[in-house]
Amino acid sequence: MCGILGIASRNHQVFAELYDGLLMLQHRGQDASGIVTYGDGFFRERKANGLVKDVFGAKDADTLQGCIGMGHVRYPTAGSLSAAEAQPFFVNAPYGIYLVHNGNITNTEEQRAKVTGKYSRHLRTTSDSEIMLNVLADKVADAIKVNGNADPIRNIFAGVKMTMERVQGAYSVICLIAGVGMLAFRDPHGIRPLSVAKRDAEGNGNDYAFASEDVAFGINGFEKLRDLKPGEAILIDLDGNKHEFQAVEGKLTPCIFEYVYLARPDSLLDGISVYKTQIRMGQTLAKQIEASGLDIDAIIPVPDSARPVALEVANITGIRYREALVKNRYVGRTFIMPGQEERQKSVRRKLNAIPREMQDRNILLIDDSIVRGNTIKKIVQMCREAGAKKVYIASASPPVKYPNVYGIDMPTKHELIANGRSIEEIREELGADELFYQKLDDLIWAAQGGNPDIDTFDCSCFDGKYVTGSVSEDYLNTLESSSRVSKKIKDMPDAGTSWNGATLAT
Repeated sequence: MCGILGIASRNHQVFAELYDGLLMLQHRGQDASGIVTYGDGFFRERKANGLVKDVFGAKDADTLQGCIGMGHVRYPTAGSLSAAEAQPFFVNAPYGIYLVHNGNITNTEEQRAKVTGKYSRHLRTTSDSEIMLNVLADKVADAIKVNGNADPIRNIFAGVKMTMERVQGAYSVICLIAGVGMLAFRDPHGIRPLSVAKRDAEGNGNDYAFASEDVAFGINGFEKLRDLKPGEAILIDLDGNKHEFQAVEGKLTPCIFEYVYLARPDSLLDGISVYKTQIRMGQTLAKQIEASGLDIDAIIPVPDSARPVALEVANITGIRYREALVKNRYVGRTFIMPGQEERQKSVRRKLNAIPREMQDRNILLIDDSIVRGNTIKKIVQMCREAGAKKVYIASASPPVKYPNVYGIDMPTKHELIANGRSIEEIREELGADELFYQKLDDLIWAAQGGNPDIDTFDCSCFDGKYVTGSVSEDYLNTLESSSRVSKKIKDMPDAGTSWNGATLAT
C-alpha cells in the first residue's frame, strides 16, 4: 500500500508537479514521503517520515531542481518504520539508479542471500524494495558485460527482463537512471496498478508521467494513455523519446482489493472504474438484503469508502439512507498513543453517532470490509448506546480470511476475525443482530463489469489462492512472526478509516 509517481518533462521543473501529484496519492501511504529529481547530471533527493505536506516546503523547490523526477508515499509492508527505509533508494552503479516501488517481493530471503553473497552487495535496510533495486542493478551490470555500454537502453531492458525472471511477487516500479532517463515496469501478473500519461510539451514533443493511480495525472495536465501491461517496461530517455519493451509475457491478474478499499473512487485501474465497481457491489449486496426480509429503518455507511455501496443498496431496496456516523477529520494517528486505554478511545475520537437517527430504529451498517473487526464491534456498541433497537452489519467485501502478501499490510492470519470462524460466529463476536458478507463471485462480477477481458483477479485475502503460485505454507508461517507484518499493525487498534483516511485496519 504505497503510491509512486514519476514525471519526465522537456521544459519544466518537476518538483511542484511531483508534490501536487503525491498529494493525490497520499491515501496510499502516510508514513513517509520522498522525492528525487535529476538535472545537469546530478540527483537531488529529500525523504523523511511524514505526510507530503509536512516533509516538503517552498524551500525544496530551490534545492530539488530538475526536469525529470519521481516520488513515493510509503505505507510499510516490509521492513521497519525507520526514516532510513523511506523511498526512493539509490545505487551508484551501474549508471546510478534511484528506485521507488509499490508491492511486495515474496522470495525476499532468497534474493537477499544472492545480493549479499554472490554479488557482495551491502544492504542498508531490511526493505524488499532495496533488494529489488540491487537485483536490477546486478542484472543491468550483467547485460553491460555481454553487450558493452554503447546502447544503455538495450542493457536496461535486458536487466529488467532478467530481474522479472528472478524476482517473485508484486511490483510496480519507477526508476531514475543517470544519463539515461526514467524507467517504469510492472510485474508479470500486474497485481499492483501502474499507468502512463502524456501532455504536449509546448511544441517540443511530449512530457510523460507514470503513477499508481490516474488521479495524479489531471492535476498536472496529463492525459492518461493506458495502463502498463503485465511484464512490460517503458523508458523515457532524456530527449523525451518513449521506448516500450515487453520484458516477459504476462497475464493480467490485478488485486481486487484495490477496488474495495485501496484506490480512490475517482481512479480508473486497468480499465475499471473504482466508483462504478463499488456501485455494482451495492447492487449485489442489495439482493441479499432484500432476500433477508429484515425490517430495516435506515441504511448507514461507515465513513468514507462504504458510501457508494450504501447509497446503491438504499436506492435499490428503497430503505432510507442516513449519514448517522460523523467522522472527525482532524484526529491525528492514534496508534502512537501511549497505553491501551488511550488507544481504545480511538474510535470515539474518529466517529460519533447521531442518536436522533438511531433511537428506536433498526439500522443496517455498511462497511467496505471487516478485517480484524475491532472497529465495527465498537461501532455496534456505539449505535446501541445511541438507542438503536437492532444493529445489522453488511460488508461490501467477502470475509478476509488470509494474509495479503502482495503489498498490503494486513494483520497476521490469527488476527483476522474471519479466519477459522463461521459467519454466525463472527456475528456473535461483533455483537450484531445479523451479518451479511459480499459473495466472492459477486465481487468478481462487479469488477469484471468494468473490463470483461480480465478473467482472473488476485483474490488471495479472500480465497487463499496466490496468483504468483510461489507462496508456500512455510512462507506464510514465516510472515506470522517476521517484521513483514509491521509492528505498527500489530500494536494499533483498528482505525476504521477508508481510502482518504489512514490505515488498513478496519
